[in-house]
Amino acid sequence: MDIIWITTLVIAVIALLVAIGLVFTGKKFAVKIDEREVAVREKLPGNNCGACGYAGCDALAGAIAKGEAPVNACPVGGAAAAQAIGDIMGVTAGALERKTAFVACKGTCDVTRNQGNYIGIQDCRAAVLSGINVTDCNYGCLGFGSCAEVCPEQAISVQNGVAIVNRNRCVSCGLCVKACPRGLISLIPESRIVRVQCSNRDKGPQVKKVCSAGCIGCGLCAKQCEFDAIEFDGTLARVNPEKCTLCGKCAAKCPVKVITTPV
Repeated sequence: MDIIWITTLVIAVIALLVAIGLVFTGKKFAVKIDEREVAVREKLPGNNCGACGYAGCDALAGAIAKGEAPVNACPVGGAAAAQAIGDIMGVTAGALERKTAFVACKGTCDVTRNQGNYIGIQDCRAAVLSGINVTDCNYGCLGFGSCAEVCPEQAISVQNGVAIVNRNRCVSCGLCVKACPRGLISLIPESRIVRVQCSNRDKGPQVKKVCSAGCIGCGLCAKQCEFDAIEFDGTLARVNPEKCTLCGKCAAKCPVKVITTPV
């Protein structure tokens, strides 16, 4: 019996010493948690989409708490989250205009055509990797819906061969931008209502052969603009939002009606 009691006592002493050691070690090497980081994390939506440029909401919260990222860095949270986080950090969030996804292509099945019957994986990225030109236009929307598949809000649908964005549902997470292999989708402020819905950089005659709704680089839009807001990327017209006054003269004059306002 003495041996049992002695053994039990020894084990109890060892356990006590280990517990004391763990408590001491825990206090000595404890990682201090910034209470502001925790508070900021609670205000973020938790999508972990990476649209802010960080690995997820936890990483963004840490960056904001350290002053490495602005309080309005989360595009999904919008102005409300930015203001709440600004209050936590003691800074002004500043103006944060809502952005929505924009697909720079009008190449529906009515205005362009397929080169053949594509029977591969029904995915835009797979089609591009295959090296096969599915449609006559090598710049346009492939229509397989890779962007729609990654959209967490189901804000994108493919209609008549082209991806269409429901701006009311879009939370500007940017996942569709990353998913499009042809770079047709971008996030732009809602105030930019005058847009060129085309990405074809070929010359006019080539564009006409592949799509009747493509920008032909005629320059009529630029001639109508009194504020020099129309610029050209090669032969492709672009609207400079800093100069555009939203008069709509360029859209009215465009012969192929590729300069549009969102539906």
